Amino acid sequence: MRFRPPWFYVVAPSLGALAGLVYGSIFEVGPLTGAAIRGAIIGTPIMLYERRLLAPALRERVRSLATPLFLLATVAIYVAMIIVGNAAASTVLNRLFRFMYSERNAMLMTDTGLLYALCISALVVFVFRVRDLIGPGVFANLLIGRYHRPISEERIFLFLDVTGSTRFADRYGDREAQAYLGQVFNALALPVSQTRGSIDDYIGDLALVTWTMERGTRDAACLRCVFDFAARLAAESEAWRRRFGQVPEFRAALHCGPVVTAEIGLERHKIAYFGDVVNTTARLEALSKTLGVHVLVSADLLRRLGPLPADLVAEDLGAHALRGREEPMTVASVRRRAPVTASVAPIQSQVVAG
Repeated sequence: MRFRPPWFYVVAPSLGALAGLVYGSIFEVGPLTGAAIRGAIIGTPIMLYERRLLAPALRERVRSLATPLFLLATVAIYVAMIIVGNAAASTVLNRLFRFMYSERNAMLMTDTGLLYALCISALVVFVFRVRDLIGPGVFANLLIGRYHRPISEERIFLFLDVTGSTRFADRYGDREAQAYLGQVFNALALPVSQTRGSIDDYIGDLALVTWTMERGTRDAACLRCVFDFAARLAAESEAWRRRFGQVPEFRAALHCGPVVTAEIGLERHKIAYFGDVVNTTARLEALSKTLGVHVLVSADLLRRLGPLPADLVAEDLGAHALRGREEPMTVASVRRRAPVTASVAPIQSQVVAG
């Protein structure tokens, strides 16, 4: 599921046009209209690349590099896009608007233009790397100060625990276990991003993912994330076996409810969630192990999701007590009607209603 808000297709070229206007104003290199058009044509491919609409496999591979290599590789990719985009933009401006004396001169990039492109590229890459390090959602919210004052809101929480990681570490060692978990969480990033969620924290072999109610309930996006993650692991099973000798498995729990969200910390800022819903989700994750199922979801969330998508089916499993709660929670399982592939057995996902 690749949801793109309509405004994105306006913002992408607009940001490029703005960068072009800034360049044209500072260096006085011809009509500002031409500078804006040039900036839009040059900047749009970069925005498409960052939004995984252009060369997504290359972007994912580059993002997995160490920060110094990531910076160098991304700047190189940006500069290549800028040079090619400049040639395309100059050709358009020359043939349609005659802003240059000759098409050949129009396609050449000045030293000033190249230096400007390098500086802008380095700045953008640095911002995107910081965003990746703390999470896109957290970065945006910290930047605009949304949670500088505590806010009461409803959110969906997913606790996803990679099972068997302790046995893996005992067998292969801590370094290999770290590489294993790193690759697992890398694989989780795309389904979370595609469902507009946010990976807010990693705790050992557990990932904490959240959604706003509006985003997480649209087409059961929070459940889609779990099933898409399982599908990705199944589709890449041979690669996992070659690299690590096994295909990752996981347990997960989903719950929703009111929380107080606030920005905490002074030297290290973090967005934290306060409320019973977080503890309840942790209890559900523990319950999933007791029941021997892979995914648990609370009844509140199941009701908020409404009718499940046609390829998902729910089955009531009865009521179960949770530590710290007076009332029991009713358990249901949710599974896909068809296997992910013909040769690889799908992960049987379960959902708790309670």
